[in-house]
Amino acid sequence: MKSVAVIGASLAGLYAARALRAQGFDGRLVIVGDEHHRPYDRPPLSKDFLTGTTGQDQLALADAEEIAELDAEWLLGTEATGLDTGGRTVLLDGGRSLTTDGVVIATGAAPRRLPGPPPAGSHTLRTLDDAQALRADLTRGPVRVVVIGGGFIGAEVASSCTALGHHVTVVEAAPLPLVPQLGDTMAGICSALHADHGVTLLTGTGVARLRSGGAGNHVTGVELADGRLLPADVVVTGIGVRPRTAWLAGSGLPLDDGVRCDAGGVTPLPQVVAVGDVARAAGTRAEHWTSATEQAATAVENLLAGSTVATHRNLPYFWSDQYGVRIQFAGRRLPDDTPRIIEGSADDRSFLACYERDGHPTAVLALNRPRPFMRHRRALARAAQPATA
Repeated sequence: MKSVAVIGASLAGLYAARALRAQGFDGRLVIVGDEHHRPYDRPPLSKDFLTGTTGQDQLALADAEEIAELDAEWLLGTEATGLDTGGRTVLLDGGRSLTTDGVVIATGAAPRRLPGPPPAGSHTLRTLDDAQALRADLTRGPVRVVVIGGGFIGAEVASSCTALGHHVTVVEAAPLPLVPQLGDTMAGICSALHADHGVTLLTGTGVARLRSGGAGNHVTGVELADGRLLPADVVVTGIGVRPRTAWLAGSGLPLDDGVRCDAGGVTPLPQVVAVGDVARAAGTRAEHWTSATEQAATAVENLLAGSTVATHRNLPYFWSDQYGVRIQFAGRRLPDDTPRIIEGSADDRSFLACYERDGHPTAVLALNRPRPFMRHRRALARAAQPATA
């Protein structure tokens, strides 16, 4: 293999490029990204970057020396528009194309949006440009912020806006946020963080539409499905993401809530692998930082081998920082698993809980208990490893 194109200058794309060089690939390496920025860390966008305690220069995932060592061609501000798998050609905007022996798909995901054109003052938060636009709207003095969606991004944005002195309301269509991730009991405890810090949480109702008016068509309110109207100066929509696969339509690759691939990130075409948020590996698509970084080395090993010689099965792990509380979760929880607090107290918002199934631990959740959490996470990871002779 003489050339590889990494499509997506993302966290997963950067780790794939690093893995290519680390595993001895010395051919032409091209990294295509639709943003004008080199890979940067996204988790701080809803937290420290939004509050102004972290600057743009602190988000970079690679310094100048490492960029040089990668010896890659960077095509930034360039969007991939198609993939001709027969000719091994990536189609680019502006009528350009890129011929390559191997392709790493790392195009990530895009935020879901409300129907209709967004008025001024309404935001989603996925990219650095998104965060800069939102931060600018939050510097106009105290404003009324409505966050649509009570998941991790929505909760982190609400926390940051509260820290900046804004009046915040969170709207969640489900009866309780975070139930799919944490289950009813633990989701209830985590959701109580909003009330602890003066944030209004409205659940069990969706959004009918955004209201706007005046010069510049600026957002003025959020009309709920039950008829209530919430005045708003700034609206942030965090209702999930969709994998960015539209550019692969007609490529012949199987697309089903992501690029379908095996546990090694390999698609039905061995010269094409997928990593990160866009990859639906062995039936599962993970949207977490650790998954994006860990998948890359395995997928690249298989790409260079021309077949699946290695598979990746990590223990799911994610974290979220809200209202000064670090929430950490690891494991594979099923709906009937029972959580049990084994250290600390939910009342203090500082505890460690284990989820159990038939007397065996399946997952662990911690609020502000990082050290014991790491011990239990390691134990779960060891238990999940297949036995060896």
